[in-house]
Amino acid sequence: MERITKISTNGLTVLKHLEGFRAKPYLDGADVATIGYGSTYYEDGKRVRLTDKPISEYEASCLMEDVLVHFERSVDAYTRDDINQNEFDALVCFAYNCGTHALNKSTLLKYINAYKSDEEIKAQFMRWTKINGVVSKGLKNRRTAEINLYFKI
Repeated sequence: MERITKISTNGLTVLKHLEGFRAKPYLDGADVATIGYGSTYYEDGKRVRLTDKPISEYEASCLMEDVLVHFERSVDAYTRDDINQNEFDALVCFAYNCGTHALNKSTLLKYINAYKSDEEIKAQFMRWTKINGVVSKGLKNRRTAEINLYFKI
């Protein structure tokens, strides 16, 4: 079995759907300045500011693909070598939203690396549905989509 190291076209489509496109900078649910497909930084490392000019969907796609390399490398480094494409894609989507540090320190990752297909993995994804201690409907929907992608055969 070949090791998966890149998000698939399907995974990228799911991620873009989960993030949604916004041309103008906005504050996300955690009050972080964001643009395009959930980007909080530009290619040059500068943080997004609410005063930045709008970007096109093409620019947002390029920005996302540039940033995704970091998330792909992290998921590859943190996970067992036998995860399949859908599992990898779901974890890249998760890391893109929660951060690679959060994934690396999570019980979710511990379960995946110990029991790749255990049903408990679903519950571990669903632990990540709160913003400032309050359950977010949007994050519940996102985690459900990630679970569905992870367990898709």
